[in-house]
Amino acid sequence: MEKKRQTSVTKKAESVKRTETVHETDTHHETDTCPACCRTKERSEKEYKDLINRLNRVEGQIRGIKGMLEKDAYCIDILNQVSAATCALNSFTKELLGNHIRSCVADDIRDGNDDKLNELVCTLQKLMK
Repeated sequence: MEKKRQTSVTKKAESVKRTETVHETDTHHETDTCPACCRTKERSEKEYKDLINRLNRVEGQIRGIKGMLEKDAYCIDILNQVSAATCALNSFTKELLGNHIRSCVADDIRDGNDDKLNELVCTLQKLMK
C-alpha cells in the first residue's frame, strides 16, 4: 500500500514542491528528491519549512559573498559576511541535529536498538573536527 504526501513551500513567486512515496510494508522508502539514497526521513511541514528557510538564508548569504568578491569589496567586509554565513549554516546544522536526536535516535533507543546512537557519535566526531 502506498501513501503520498505533498508539501509545498512558497518563497516570493517561486514554489517548491516535493512528493514522497512511502511503501508501508517496506522499510525502504523512496523519494523523488533523492533517488540514490535508501534512507529517508519524513518531516513535518513545520520542520521542513524551518530547515528550507534556514538553507535559503545561507544560500542568499553565499550569493552575496560572491557578489561582494565580484565587486572588489574590502577583504574585512567579505570576511564578516563569511562569518555570518558560517553562523547561519551552523544554526541549520544544530536544528537538524536536534530534530534527528529527538526523533530518529530517540525512536531507535526506545525500540532497544543503539545503531542510530553509534551513528550519532560518529557524526558528532566529524562535526567537531
